[in-house]
Amino acid sequence: MDAPDVPDATDATDARSPRRPSVPALFATLLAGLLTAGCSAGGGADGPAEPALGPVAVNPSTATLALPLDAYEDTDEEKSRLAAAQQRLAVDCMARFGFAYAPPPAPARPARTDRHRHLFGLADPAEAAAYGYDKDAGRPPRERPARPVLSDSARTVLYGERPGAQGGQPGPDPRSEEEAATADSGITVGGRRVPAGGCLRESYRKLYAPKKDSVDLLFAFGLASEAHTRAQRDSRVVAVVAEWSACMARAGHRGVDSPYEVTARLGLDAEPGGAKAVAVAVRDVACKREVNLVGVWAAVEAAYQQRLLEAQAETLAAYRTQRTTRLRLAATLL
Repeated sequence: MDAPDVPDATDATDARSPRRPSVPALFATLLAGLLTAGCSAGGGADGPAEPALGPVAVNPSTATLALPLDAYEDTDEEKSRLAAAQQRLAVDCMARFGFAYAPPPAPARPARTDRHRHLFGLADPAEAAAYGYDKDAGRPPRERPARPVLSDSARTVLYGERPGAQGGQPGPDPRSEEEAATADSGITVGGRRVPAGGCLRESYRKLYAPKKDSVDLLFAFGLASEAHTRAQRDSRVVAVVAEWSACMARAGHRGVDSPYEVTARLGLDAEPGGAKAVAVAVRDVACKREVNLVGVWAAVEAAYQQRLLEAQAETLAAYRTQRTTRLRLAATLL
């Protein structure tokens, strides 16, 4: 699945990322709770009934789609501002230990004009004709900046790990900065206690999880992901995908049962932007438009998002309030 977009949370050097827990572990816990909450929101013993749909647009451009949970996603400008604020917090933390830390520059993020571009697989006729399934065509390569050169002591403070540590027993990893106040990392540098997880983890907690009741940064993303999973199982989406698959078969592209598996099933992964891939991509999008796949699926997805939004209204209200607070904090740091 290509969307919803997920915040970067895989690398400790990323200015916005927590080090632990891992994204898969976090989702396993988060989505289990969402499933329980969602199933109690309506329906009988076999689970909630399929939600009623609002208006079903005819072949809408994905750039025009506005799904209920979009309002809980930071804009590109907000993401950049928060990343810079977290870097400032890390610099300040390192300064407490006497280190002049220069964080790597944040990678350039091209402005997005279509956040749902590949939510339903390839959907834009112009993109299909120009690039086939090569999603990176025409874009500058995204490069991770090099890690700063640090002394052993500075590295210990930044990452909260002893010199030479290689995946040994992990230290404490408090979920919030409030909890971190009483957590002992067991590491000192220059007579000062290194914060649990180091300055990178502290900077994350101060911005995204200052209190015990801070809502997880990935909560809204988890809801959108769960809505997407449920929408794929909905009978109306199953039916329209089957119609699209039949259209592809009539064009000679048999055995393709999912918009996400076209290149793998048809052996196009090696040259996703080649002439054969472009021809298939053009047919793929034409079949989607013939059966109104994007219109139907978007309406179903919106309905599941709205159901989860209503079931989790209290937590989302807290999430929105806390998001406003951290943006205000960011403004004071920059």
